[in-house]
Amino acid sequence: MWALLTTAWVMGLLSSLHCVGMCGPLALMLPVQHLHVRERFASLFLYQTGRVITYATLGLLFGFIGNRFFIAGIQQWVSIGMGILMLLILLLNYGYHKQVQPAFMNKLYQYIQKLIIRILKNNKSVFSFLYLGMANGLLPCGMLYMAIAAALSTPVLGSSVLFMIFFGLGTLPAMMMVSYLGILPGPAWRRSFKKLIPAGIAVVAVFLILRGMNLGIPYVSPGLNMKTGSPIECQQPIGH
Repeated sequence: MWALLTTAWVMGLLSSLHCVGMCGPLALMLPVQHLHVRERFASLFLYQTGRVITYATLGLLFGFIGNRFFIAGIQQWVSIGMGILMLLILLLNYGYHKQVQPAFMNKLYQYIQKLIIRILKNNKSVFSFLYLGMANGLLPCGMLYMAIAAALSTPVLGSSVLFMIFFGLGTLPAMMMVSYLGILPGPAWRRSFKKLIPAGIAVVAVFLILRGMNLGIPYVSPGLNMKTGSPIECQQPIGH
């Protein structure tokens, strides 16, 4: 469990480098400049908490699907398939510079943008920041897809929820810093750290493949008991 959660946190930490570039400008638009120091921190923390809540909800949804795979006895193949899929997407994105995203995601992105603008216009309470964060967590994001793929490969529903929570917590430090300080890192800094993202994705993909191979290696590829049980034979005692 801890190996899985550590992987989720590290994956979130690497994703935060991507989040700063993609969601950083949105975080800088939050109306917190006029607030007191403590109120500003509380509002921004609620905003980031909203993202984590959305990630946990996605973990619950896809964890339920993953649990059905486990019951069907195909969890190992799902884990291997998700790992291979992540490597293929990584190759297409960074090797051939081709974005893999279904067309309906663009419509989803536009809808969420309108929802965020509506919440910003009706900003009347501190809890509006929570709603903004929850909406932001739904924005299509390649790193989020990777985290969902990993959560989908977990056999236990609670594990997938915790995986997505720790993924969100991994993105928290960088995003809080950008939002609170009100500055974005320079382009050179972002480019240098952005190079770590493909390596992080590749490590997670290999981890999923090894996990599904059931090699019996502690923490890396533990033996998964895919049996649902063995039939019990009842014998009638023979009378004297």
